[in-house]
Amino acid sequence: MSEPNIPSDVSQIDAAWIEVALRAGGKTSVGSISGADLKQIGEGIGVMGEIYRAALTYSSGTGPASVVVKLPSRADANREQGVSLGMYEAEVNFYTKCADRTTAFVPTSYFAKIVPGTANFVIVMQDLGGMSMVSQIDGMSDTQAKAALETLAGVHASWWGKAEDAAISWAPSVVHERIQGFAQMWPALWDMFQPNFGDRLNDEGRALGKWLTTNYWPACQEFAKSPWTLVHLDYRVDNLMFDKDKVAVIDWQSMGRGPAAYDVAYLLGGSVTVAARRENEDRWVRHYLAALADAGVSYGFDQFWRDYQIAHVIGGTSTAVLTGATFDLGNERGKQLIGAMAERHFAAAVDTKGRELFA
Repeated sequence: MSEPNIPSDVSQIDAAWIEVALRAGGKTSVGSISGADLKQIGEGIGVMGEIYRAALTYSSGTGPASVVVKLPSRADANREQGVSLGMYEAEVNFYTKCADRTTAFVPTSYFAKIVPGTANFVIVMQDLGGMSMVSQIDGMSDTQAKAALETLAGVHASWWGKAEDAAISWAPSVVHERIQGFAQMWPALWDMFQPNFGDRLNDEGRALGKWLTTNYWPACQEFAKSPWTLVHLDYRVDNLMFDKDKVAVIDWQSMGRGPAAYDVAYLLGGSVTVAARRENEDRWVRHYLAALADAGVSYGFDQFWRDYQIAHVIGGTSTAVLTGATFDLGNERGKQLIGAMAERHFAAAVDTKGRELFA
């Protein structure tokens, strides 16, 4: 069966293109699509891609009432970052190689295709519009945080001890050469970050950022000594969708391999307010570990807490600095998001004292 061409932009997506994509993917039955009304969704939430909901009408037969179409960002700087960091290939690979083996609710990918090494990609997936989203700037509630951690435990347990499995061995690790290259960029990125978001950090946060300009790579190497699994690497509430009894995980562009604490620290460091994290952090981490145990993986609290401390040092701080220094944020909401992430992640790294683990 023929496959559709990868569109260069949303103007090339119409009813006929979607029908061919759905038939080529073979994941759902589909009739003759006579109309597709596309509207952009999630503006200002993601900086690496653009997302559209297509409401479908049929001249005969049936199929999904709507689908979501994901394309690369139109901002040159963001698109270049997506290619250099392998983010677009990672998401296509996740949906084509990993999704069916991951114990988490993820949208069905009806069609996914990429030209390797480029930003030319498209993903057509299940529309989860009936589920609710939470603003990362506002932060999660206690109930949402626990549900997100339970789902995350399922993801990690699915791939625990399987980091060399062929389905994910292609994914970069927390000590991939790309990370070493990023470490070399830290001094320049830190200087570029300062005029944009430096005022969101306190003195201890700024001292930590300065320390990381020469210690980021050693910290990553120490972190990598702990057991590996599949890690989402961008597990934050903007990439989750909630229902009464389930949490859907979206946006797998950053996935990689490494210790599970990275995702836990990234979620709790950036997707709740500083005050909420300080009040509930110990309880939330224990909740995650209990869910991990229920999924068949036992991991001691003290060992995990050490992983968690280092994860705060190298995780959300680096994301805040990279995005704050280099990305075209595009709108005021994006700027508010990066500012909140910077403030929260650096506060979490300072609070949990991970720097003190290093001489």
